[in-house]
Amino acid sequence: MKSLQLIFSNPRYFAPAWVFASLNIWFGTWAIYIPTVKDKLGIDKADLGIAIFCLSLGVFTIFPLASKIINKLGVGRATWFGVLLGSATALFPLMVPNYYLLMVSLFVFGASHGLLDISMNTLVTEIEKEDEQKFMSAAHGFFSLGGIIVGLGSFLIPVIGSPILHMGITVVLVLGINLYAYKNYIHIVAIPAEKEPFSLKLFKPLFLLGIVGFVSMGSEGAIIDWSGLYLKEITMAPEVLIGSGFLAFSTTMTLGRFLGDGISAKIGSVKIVALGSLIAVVGYILVLSGNTILAIAGFALNGLGFSVMVPELFRIGGNVKGVDSSQGVAFIAGSGYTGFLLGPVILGFLAESATLKHSFYALLGCVLLILAITFLLRKNRP
Repeated sequence: MKSLQLIFSNPRYFAPAWVFASLNIWFGTWAIYIPTVKDKLGIDKADLGIAIFCLSLGVFTIFPLASKIINKLGVGRATWFGVLLGSATALFPLMVPNYYLLMVSLFVFGASHGLLDISMNTLVTEIEKEDEQKFMSAAHGFFSLGGIIVGLGSFLIPVIGSPILHMGITVVLVLGINLYAYKNYIHIVAIPAEKEPFSLKLFKPLFLLGIVGFVSMGSEGAIIDWSGLYLKEITMAPEVLIGSGFLAFSTTMTLGRFLGDGISAKIGSVKIVALGSLIAVVGYILVLSGNTILAIAGFALNGLGFSVMVPELFRIGGNVKGVDSSQGVAFIAGSGYTGFLLGPVILGFLAESATLKHSFYALLGCVLLILAITFLLRKNRP
């Protein structure tokens, strides 16, 4: 918990951590109003799926450009620009009068989301380098905390009575804290990496990290989307417990991220990814037992295991020799988001052609792949 204490005691660390929370607060507030927007515009599920795809398209469109923007503006200014852009674009999807403008607004919202995601992870990487302090995992814990804040805020929906007003209040409050805090990081500029000619030796660590990012975030997305159905259909859980797997996963995910920096400082980034994958393996074994209580405990272990992986990947990716930190972070982000979006879809096709239990056997195989890759990373340490 040292990194959490560091964040709350020093504005230099709280400011970027709050940016992580801000991103999830804006996104989560939009997400809870998706059914409302669907009904307001009179669109069906297929149309809604295409509109949400536009959000993902916006995220991926900005990824190749993000490192150039960050290097041109400086990582601190790029992060602040992303905060301002995120504040403005968060309102658009709830204000649009028709379906076509919804697609455009979600594309812009997604682009601002992608820019801020890469810039804030690069920012934390640079601060860690300057100060020799680890708080990347705790910063990602703040992202998870943002989701909890959204959940608590959802109780105010009947009181507020208007999606636009709800988002407006959210934007003002979140931006107000950022206005107070941004001066602590806006001056930070990423230290240029000593460029090296392209070689397979240079690319290999990034490629391996990209595979881990794809698999780990793909697994996260699959558990988020499929854990409830798994408990219902495979373990025959009573209705009251169907959401327990996701709750257990989310709770340990948040807790693990607040603990991760201290463990990483003691054993190193690659070893903590290996430890996380071992914990996730045990989690999947419990999930595959077919017993409801053991499966819920397994989802909790999955959350704990995966919680430390993504923050460490960003940390390692931002420190690959011969690669700018923003480019390393962008590569990890792109690989991870691809997995997060495609993982649940791939698992869905597998569940349809075989069974949902076979899908979770595939996830067990994926986490074993991560464990194997950590051995390669130790031999080719970035």
